Amino acid sequence: MLAAVSSVQLGGAFAKTVFDEIGPGGTAFLRVLFAALILAALWRPAVRGLSAAEWRLAVAYGFALVAMNLTFYEALDRIPLGIAVTFEFVGPLGVAIMGSRRPLDLVWVALAAAGILLLSDFGTADLDTLGVALALLAGCFWAAYILLAARVGQAIPGGQGLALAMAAGSIMLAPVGVGQGGSELLSVSVLAIGAAVAVLSSVIPYTLELEALRRMPSNVFGVLMSLEPAAASLAGFVILGEDLVAREIVAIGLVVAASAGAARGSRVPPRDA
Repeated sequence: MLAAVSSVQLGGAFAKTVFDEIGPGGTAFLRVLFAALILAALWRPAVRGLSAAEWRLAVAYGFALVAMNLTFYEALDRIPLGIAVTFEFVGPLGVAIMGSRRPLDLVWVALAAAGILLLSDFGTADLDTLGVALALLAGCFWAAYILLAARVGQAIPGGQGLALAMAAGSIMLAPVGVGQGGSELLSVSVLAIGAAVAVLSSVIPYTLELEALRRMPSNVFGVLMSLEPAAASLAGFVILGEDLVAREIVAIGLVVAASAGAARGSRVPPRDA
């Protein structure tokens, strides 16, 4: 699980290195496209035999997936990685709290709210407002992605639903990706980084998380997944040279604590479990 968390955030850090060449949209497109190709080869999804309702579910899942990635990368283009992931984490945190009905959840809500307010420095921090809004929107799409993933997993066997969703998502994202990336999308170095991002951010973590879930309760899984904002901050510092001040580190810690506490009592599968 720790390897999965690290892989996701390393992928995010490497993705940001090609924003100048192909933009956030082009980077998201390459990530989804390469992930779709790899998952199709692994799962060989059957395109026949699915009902119209199953197809609609897979397409909706794909839309949530690409919308989450695109809005997150657009946010990442404007604010540091650790901060972007922290704001985005309101999505899975909200789903975890909805999946539990304990009075203690009010404490986690208060902790998360305090972290978000501290991170924004009560509206006076030197953060790009659009970047923050995009990260929060990415969190909303992440929440939709989690809920749709649970339905897709029940309706379509194995990883075929994810493979179909990735394929549908790559088609949806193509106009934005080609529009932003242009001919640079054909650069060998850009393609190599795009493939690496797909493997680091999608293929490796999905595989490791599946194995982790076979060995631990989903609430423990959720607690460990809550380390992602902290892992993102570390990846941003090591790879991108993005420093954080003490206030931002404390704020990220509050959100991590709130997410971990909420996940322990949640019955909703975390992420795409």
